Amino acid sequence: MNRYELHCHTKEVSPCAKVPASEVIRFYASHGWAGVFITDHFICGRPLPEGVCWEEHIDAFCAGYEKAREEGEKLGLPVFFGFEYTCLPHSGTDFLVYGLDKDWLKNNSAIKDMRLGEGLDFMAGQGAFIAQAHPFRESSYIEMIRLLPRKAAAVEVINANRNDIENKAADNYARYYSLKRVAGTDNHKGGEQERFCGIDTEKTISRPGDLAEIVYSGMYSLFDITR
Repeated sequence: MNRYELHCHTKEVSPCAKVPASEVIRFYASHGWAGVFITDHFICGRPLPEGVCWEEHIDAFCAGYEKAREEGEKLGLPVFFGFEYTCLPHSGTDFLVYGLDKDWLKNNSAIKDMRLGEGLDFMAGQGAFIAQAHPFRESSYIEMIRLLPRKAAAVEVINANRNDIENKAADNYARYYSLKRVAGTDNHKGGEQERFCGIDTEKTISRPGDLAEIVYSGMYSLFDITR
């Protein structure tokens, strides 16, 4: 059985992450995981930093993934690209996007100015596999819970950093709308993380598109473990 992490952040890109990409990957490699999807925060709906063009912005955004991939190549651990998409002003309404890459982002700067639903439809139309992340997360900065069941193929029904009430609500939501169910750690702490979630599958993921195929086939299981 192959174990995959679907939701992981790096200190290089996600301000809320505590651990550099290489250290994160060393942890997963040392514990026998089959692969990791790096999903740093990709925030649209706000101006780029002054003096920074779109291509430079994407280069900086991909730095964590590229360092993780480089470390993974040294250790024999596959590392895949994804991102956690947020479209302001809808802070806290987040979607995990898989199957696109750095070149796609560079060639599609229009995404930064699209509204939330428009952006999700656009990425899905370009072949992205999209899962709503921790849809029932509660926090002081989240104005309201927003559910978009027609804009995503899947729901993150187990997130290691959410409580049982939030995760159960996400699971009920996915089942009610017949959406695919996935899980992820939402790892911001590398090896200091105590609880881990993801998918187990007999099939090996060798390219990002394999994830969607596995989820649609149903040939996988969710796991939730605490060290």
